Amino acid sequence: MTDGKFLTPKEVAERYRGGVSIGTLRNWRAMRIGPAYMKIGKSVLYPIGELEAWDKKNIVICREPKGLAMRPDVQGDDPSRAVPTSPNKRHRFS
Repeated sequence: MTDGKFLTPKEVAERYRGGVSIGTLRNWRAMRIGPAYMKIGKSVLYPIGELEAWDKKNIVICREPKGLAMRPDVQGDDPSRAVPTSPNKRHRFS
């Protein structure tokens, strides 16, 4: 086993900047969900390759919203200052 190939639950929690706690990882292991792990004796280790695969599997790809029109800023007609507006929200300016 080479150093750096596996992370402890504490290191995994740090990897996800506190978004996933050690307790959450423990619960996920009990429910057999979350990233794959190895158990050696009492030690729980997460292979980095499995974490990266889990990251890719859980990525959310957003699309550009449909129907957004650009309107000139209220202050003038400068197109470089255009503000996106939804076609469903029309504003009246006086």
